[in-house]
Amino acid sequence: QVQLVESGGGLVQPGGSLRLSCEASGIILRLYVMGWYRLAPGKERELVATVTSGGRTGYADSVKGRFTISRDDAKNTLYLQLNSLKPEDTAVYSCRAGANWPRPTEYWGQGTQVTVSS
Repeated sequence: QVQLVESGGGLVQPGGSLRLSCEASGIILRLYVMGWYRLAPGKERELVATVTSGGRTGYADSVKGRFTISRDDAKNTLYLQLNSLKPEDTAVYSCRAGANWPRPTEYWGQGTQVTVSS
């Protein structure tokens, strides 16, 4: 059974930092394209950051320079470091594992709430 379990969310003041974790069981994360997504009330789900099995990373323009995605293969865990947080970063953040071979497959975590407010 595949499980992705996020943690690390919370309430933080503007300018603060958080580190989100996505711990996987039942799959090997480094074999997948991993991504962090966020969903804010009244908005569409947004792809925030990705990391390929080869370690190549990509970021949405809205978070570039502030967020960092990383993967610890020994711990089979994905991370998202959030720095210089803004109120507009408030959302539920979820991790996703995706693959296209041998067939399209995706797994999602349940999400963790990040609230940026003074």
